[in-house]
Amino acid sequence: MLKCNLSTLMGKERLTIAEVIRRTGLTRNAVTTLYDERAKRIDLNTIARLCELFECTVDDLFEYIPNAER
Repeated sequence: MLKCNLSTLMGKERLTIAEVIRRTGLTRNAVTTLYDERAKRIDLNTIARLCELFECTVDDLFEYIPNAER
């Protein structure tokens, strides 16, 4: 499972969803599905824009959590 840390990064920077949308040019749907951790698929451009905004790596934005049943 992948955990998206967008809400954590936004909290640290005190950014709203509207501000992330304005600064990245991403759609509200793209940002809110990641924020709410409901995304099933993610465009690489979306990841790149968020990493650029937060000056972070993909590892900072997403965290891999192994499935306990494996």
